[in-house]
Amino acid sequence: MGKLNIFEISFSNIQGVYYAGQNVLGHCTVELNEEMAMRGIRLKFQGQADVYWTETETRGTGDDQQTVTESYSAKEKYFEQEVLLFGIWPAQGRDTVKLSAGRTVFPFCFVLPPNLPSSFEGSDGHVRYSVKGIIDKPWKFDHTTKRPFSIISILDLNADPSAMMPVDGYNQKTICCLCFASGPITASFHLERRGYVPGEVIRLFADIRNNSSRKIDKSYIELKMVTVYHATTKSKTTAKEIGRIVEGPILEGQSFSWEGQEFVLPPLPPSHLAGCKIIDIKYILQLNVDPSGPALDLEVPLEIIIGTIPLRQVVQQFPPRAPSPLQPLSGFHQPTSGQYAGASSQPLDPSAPWEPVMPSNIPNMPPPSYSECVLGKVNVKDEGDSQYTRGVLEFAPVYTYYDWGHQPTTMSGK
Repeated sequence: MGKLNIFEISFSNIQGVYYAGQNVLGHCTVELNEEMAMRGIRLKFQGQADVYWTETETRGTGDDQQTVTESYSAKEKYFEQEVLLFGIWPAQGRDTVKLSAGRTVFPFCFVLPPNLPSSFEGSDGHVRYSVKGIIDKPWKFDHTTKRPFSIISILDLNADPSAMMPVDGYNQKTICCLCFASGPITASFHLERRGYVPGEVIRLFADIRNNSSRKIDKSYIELKMVTVYHATTKSKTTAKEIGRIVEGPILEGQSFSWEGQEFVLPPLPPSHLAGCKIIDIKYILQLNVDPSGPALDLEVPLEIIIGTIPLRQVVQQFPPRAPSPLQPLSGFHQPTSGQYAGASSQPLDPSAPWEPVMPSNIPNMPPPSYSECVLGKVNVKDEGDSQYTRGVLEFAPVYTYYDWGHQPTTMSGK
């Protein structure tokens, strides 16, 4: 067994969810089996967006053909700040101090800057926030531990007049059969409004008329997250299906209507990813009509807005359930040793909130619950981490979720 038994970062806020401008309160715990010499212990708070992907193409002809891989990237830094918990800074020399065996708890407080974009983890980029602990040992490898946390950017649907507006779409196509064109397949798609929040029910209305001579195997409505990544010289668009609802076949000459079937939004980042210039998100609810045989689907896409603050009219008519109270972290207490990592020299407030707190400038709204993103956890090790990095390295951002008592719609169509 080595000298270092525990090296971890904890937040007073159990779910590690914050809004821009708030205080990130917590403590760094170091437990040693025996005394350890070191230059110091420090924390590094970091928030940034990264975009990266590669593309391979073949250039030239004949014997001059070659395969070339081009990489595309961009970065956006929101904050990077280090605070010293114990010892000295690297720039102050190579002198060492000794930390005694046993457990030492260092409290910290970091004030987040304003106007931060929401956390996001995508296939070709991310917006990521973390605090890293470093035990600085100038003569050998450092010990490091990492703890990501979530930022939620406010998107208030009440501030967007289009959120209350109904949305409609229409499309048709003609299918050729044995070189003869049959009648068209037509589809109209309607939503009562454009703006919703995670946990909310979207009622689906559509009319499909099969005037062709071919059976329609099924119709389905899917939610897609469309993400645009902007590198310095090129942009890339990806689409990720989040969930779908499926209805059955429509025979030749028959019709079918969607009459308010319910699609329940799962926990997702808000539309647009405001505050980030290199990643953009939009959401499309799309009606797909799937004819049998070799033919492309008939598609009717409608863009919706996913916000973090629900419409007042909706809340007044259908109040969501109150979130279940969270319990404070076991062992989170006012430390008896260590230094305070922050601008103030005052000790941590023992009454610091252990639940996420909605900003006070959002009046007359019920508090949301908070849930991990439906897309699941990703590995958040980056180029600054090593094989010795401890902590939370599998992470899913957490977003607002309003509980109206419905199960989110999944890819199974339920």
